[in-house]
Amino acid sequence: MSRAHDKLPGYPDNQGTKRTFEDTYDEYRPRIRHYLALKLNPTAADDLTQQVFLKAMENLDKFNGTSSLFTWIFKIAQNTVKNEYRSLARKNEKPYDFTRFESQSISLDFAGYVDIRIDIGAALKKLSERDQQIISLRFFVDCTLQEISQIVGMRESAVKNRLYRSLAKLKKELREWGDITIMSILDLISIESKSEANHHQNKVHQDLFQELKNNVEQMAAKYNHQPSRKIVIEIYPDLPTFHQAVGESDAPNWFMGTFDNCTLKIVSPLNPGPEHTYHSILRSTLHLYAMWLISDINPLAPRWIRQGIGGYEAQQMSEDFIRSTTTEAILSRAIPSFEDLNDDSWDFGKTGFQFSYLIVAFMIEKYGLDSLNQFIRNPDDYYGIFHLSKEDLHEQWTKNLQHQLN
Repeated sequence: MSRAHDKLPGYPDNQGTKRTFEDTYDEYRPRIRHYLALKLNPTAADDLTQQVFLKAMENLDKFNGTSSLFTWIFKIAQNTVKNEYRSLARKNEKPYDFTRFESQSISLDFAGYVDIRIDIGAALKKLSERDQQIISLRFFVDCTLQEISQIVGMRESAVKNRLYRSLAKLKKELREWGDITIMSILDLISIESKSEANHHQNKVHQDLFQELKNNVEQMAAKYNHQPSRKIVIEIYPDLPTFHQAVGESDAPNWFMGTFDNCTLKIVSPLNPGPEHTYHSILRSTLHLYAMWLISDINPLAPRWIRQGIGGYEAQQMSEDFIRSTTTEAILSRAIPSFEDLNDDSWDFGKTGFQFSYLIVAFMIEKYGLDSLNQFIRNPDDYYGIFHLSKEDLHEQWTKNLQHQLN
C-alpha cells in the first residue's frame, strides 16, 4: 500500500494498545496474499491483496472487536474470492485452487542449484472440502487454531480434532512414500511433532541429495558451464501419478522422468515400477540433470547429444546390457543415423539410449572433451571440430563399433 497517507487510522487491538493500519498491513499482508494466490490466479494476488486492505481501511469503523482483526480482514479476503469466482464463472473460466498446487517445495540447497519437491496434491484431494479449508488455513496461510475457529465457525477443539484426523488421513494416503512421509509431510504440515520429525532421516531426499552433490559441480566444470537458473526436482509417488502429471498416461513403464524448462519430474525411487530400481531412479535423475545442463548451454543441442551425455554421466547402463541390445544392429550395419537418434517417439527407448551413449563415448575417446564441448555449442560444425563431414563421422563411428565386437 502507498505510504503517502499523512494520518493512517488507529484502532485498539486485542491487547488494548494503539496501532496504525500500516502496522496491520505489514503484519498480515503476506498471509492474505498467500491465501489469494492459492485460491485464485497467483499472478493476480498482489492486486487483489491491495483491494482487500483498501476495503478494510475504508470500513474500519465497522470492526467491532468481536473477532481478531486478522479474521475480520480475512473475511473480506474470502468475499473477494467469492466475487472473483462469480466473475470467472461469467467468463466461463476456472479459478486456481490450492489443491491443484500439487508440489510443495522442500529445499536441499547446495551450490544454489537444486530444490526438491514432493507431490501431495493427490492426497489433499482425498479430504473433504471443510478439511481442505482447515488444512489450507493452518499450514498454507499460517492461521492459528483460534483464527481458524472464527473463520469456519467451529469450536476451537473441533478444529483441532479435524486437523489431527486430516493429518492422519494424509499420512495414510502417502504411506507408500515410507520415510518421506515422516519427514516431509510433518515438515510441511506438522502441529506438534515437527521437532521430533527432524530427527528422522529422509532416505530418498538424502540419497538424491548425495547423488547430485557428488556430480553437479563436477559436471559444471567438465562442460565449462555454471547453470544460469535453479532447477526444481518434483517427485511423484508412483508411475501412474507421474505419467498423468506429465500428460503421458499411456507411457511405457521405463519412462520414469522428464524435464520441462527448469523442472525435473521423476517417480519416487521408493515406488519405481517394474522396469526400474531404487538405485536406477537415482542414477536416471542424474541423467536428466545432465540433459538439462546441456540444454541450458545450448537449447538447440541435438536430442542425441543430450541423451548421450546424460547416459555417459549417469552410467546406469551396464556394458553387458549395451552389448546385448546393440550387437545385432552393429553386425548388420543397421546403426541409427544422427537423425534417427533425434526420434522423439517411444521407439527411442528400444536402443536410442544405448546408441546415443555410444556416440558420445566415442567422441570423448577419439576427439576429447574439448571437442565435445565445442560440438555442444556448435552442433552443425562437423568440419570445424572433427575435420569430417557428418556422414564421414558416422562411418568412422560405425567402424569403431564393429571393431569393438571383434
